[in-house]
Amino acid sequence: MPRAITPPAAPTLDLAEVTARLDESGVDLTDEASIAQCANLLAGLAQNRSFLGHHLIAALKASYTDQLAANRYSAQVFLLHRSPRGFYLRANLWPSERDAAYTTSGPAAFSYGVPHDHNFSFLTAGYFGPGYISDHYDYDPEAVDGRLGEPLNLTFVERSRLDKGKLMLYRAHRDIHRQLPPESLSVSLNIMDEGEQVPWRDQYIVDLGQEADKHGTIASRPTLTSGEMLLRCAVHLTDNGKDLADQFARTHPVPRVRANAIAAIAAVEEGAGRAAVLERGMGDSDARVRDDCARWLAL
Repeated sequence: MPRAITPPAAPTLDLAEVTARLDESGVDLTDEASIAQCANLLAGLAQNRSFLGHHLIAALKASYTDQLAANRYSAQVFLLHRSPRGFYLRANLWPSERDAAYTTSGPAAFSYGVPHDHNFSFLTAGYFGPGYISDHYDYDPEAVDGRLGEPLNLTFVERSRLDKGKLMLYRAHRDIHRQLPPESLSVSLNIMDEGEQVPWRDQYIVDLGQEADKHGTIASRPTLTSGEMLLRCAVHLTDNGKDLADQFARTHPVPRVRANAIAAIAAVEEGAGRAAVLERGMGDSDARVRDDCARWLAL
């Protein structure tokens, strides 16, 4: 489960000071000294009860222009700062079941009820409201290949709430949780890892199953870069696209990209040609690629 951090006795800080200090030092949520500094700064910002309201009003008066230009995420996210040093600071809005956003868009728009891990680490603090609820699960990531349908042998740890002022560190590929809506509208503050490696890491969506002893399986890996989608289009449009896909399938360092390159080539082949492409993929060094190709071959 995510690591609980005792809130430090930090002074109240404003957003400009927090972002300046984070930009100066950088963020590394795998390093204890950086985690401690980030916790101090986020705790200080969470104690500032007026900064977020002022920023929301300013954004609305400016017709939300900055958010539309810089925010790559859903309407649930209010971007506070994006750093060239590979991290960003955001506020997340969590509607309750009674809020119009929930009744209009449904729980899936906010990932409620969907067990998942993350392909990045982040530090979060409860800022406003009672806080969303999470079911936390533990597992051994070193024992998992990442194949679809693979058992995770999850252990349920606890159900807890992100209360105001509470600090939690979610570790990439380590912590699985299922979020549930809060009793009333809530807001969390996050310091997020946005390093160059993040888009190449897989995220797991988990199927908890219906049987008490199933302990969860990998249902999907939703991470996908635009380049992987463009490659699938390119093989249909030009022979050069097929040549590039073949190169990616053989040499790209990221297993998911190799698998998608193989899928792209197979999509423009028929019969024995398609089978030959997928059979070659079944010789890949990574279990995820071999498993994907075996499943595609069986279709």
